[in-house]
Amino acid sequence: MLYQAYELQRSWLNGASLWATMSMEALTNPSNPIGYTPFAGIAANALDVFAHATATYGKPAFGITEVESGGKTWPVIEATVVNKPFGDLKRFRLDGIEEHEGKPRQKLLIVAPMSGHFATLLRGTVRRMLESYEVYITDWADAKLVPLHEGSFDLDDYIDYLIEFLEYIESVEPDAKKRQRPHMMAVCQPSVPAFAATALMNLHKSKATPATLTMMGGPIDTRESPTSVNNHAMNRPIEWFRQSVIATVPMNYRGAGRRVYPGFMQLSAFMSMNLQSHMMSHYEMFKHLTEGDEDSANATKDFYDEYRSVCDMTAEFYLQTVEEVFQKHSIPTRTFEHKGEIVDITEITDTALLAIEGERDDISGLGQTKAALKLTPKLPDDMKRYYMAEGAGHYGIFNGSKWRKKIAPVVEEFIAAHS
Repeated sequence: MLYQAYELQRSWLNGASLWATMSMEALTNPSNPIGYTPFAGIAANALDVFAHATATYGKPAFGITEVESGGKTWPVIEATVVNKPFGDLKRFRLDGIEEHEGKPRQKLLIVAPMSGHFATLLRGTVRRMLESYEVYITDWADAKLVPLHEGSFDLDDYIDYLIEFLEYIESVEPDAKKRQRPHMMAVCQPSVPAFAATALMNLHKSKATPATLTMMGGPIDTRESPTSVNNHAMNRPIEWFRQSVIATVPMNYRGAGRRVYPGFMQLSAFMSMNLQSHMMSHYEMFKHLTEGDEDSANATKDFYDEYRSVCDMTAEFYLQTVEEVFQKHSIPTRTFEHKGEIVDITEITDTALLAIEGERDDISGLGQTKAALKLTPKLPDDMKRYYMAEGAGHYGIFNGSKWRKKIAPVVEEFIAAHS
């Protein structure tokens, strides 16, 4: 009944959003004399904020059409190169440029979180890395749109997808002699499966083993500086999550009958963590509209258009992640199994590791990602690096000015040193 209740509420709010939009347009219509009164302007701005806050958002487009590199502006070509039921592999490359600083452009796989938001949350990450690399990104599917006949998808399947994507990226060059090992960057939650996939590929001596793995704000060992998110996952038995947050997709979606952790619940949880901040953001949006500062108001709208575009994840993936990552700490205790095989992360000997953390990260605490460097004793110290981004929160690690100007150059330098 949980999902059905949400759908009913969503239909009501959609109606309210439409009413607010129509009322706002009526008040701002030049032919309406009431629109020229001071009260009308204030009311129209308030209705605009309300309409935006109650609207429903679908999957956004990446919308990256051009990027500057080497002092020139290049058009961007976006393509889906691997299509799978629970997620595609997208490729972004600059049209007409094959080299960076006199060398063939390296291939970088960005692993987007499967955590309620779409991969477009990393639009800024992709855009910045396109300046130097040919970029691939995991574009995870909305579980409510995947029919039941496609089967299940858990953490083991996630790892399999990453390995398959890396193998594709390595093999896409037709001349075997020119092939280069890809690089991988995992943002937040996928640091764990990316770490596991890297260990397995090192163990099995795969040709597509990533040359470098960058982990950004990832919960490798959540016993380090646990946050409220970690405590929430650790303080309740797995059955509580199974009974309380898992819902069945209703009949109006292609994935009808699938058990999922709904995106709207994930969004509600994150919004409630900083509710006052979100309320102030919308109040500031109202003030900007009233002052005629459309650019600032639109910047806030653009952020929430992305932030509130959410998707469902399969119940089996969510529950296995909670149990293995946050409750059993299977990766740091070396007990995690991938389809019956122990994932021994100490076998990572041929992939350089970069751990990046934000000083003010309230989702993955300081030390949780850095733990990966201590858990790989066979990897030479000169193949490991740690970077703590001063003043950066969780989202500031991979988006915004700190990411573009301070963090991305560290990643580029690290990749160049281990290519």
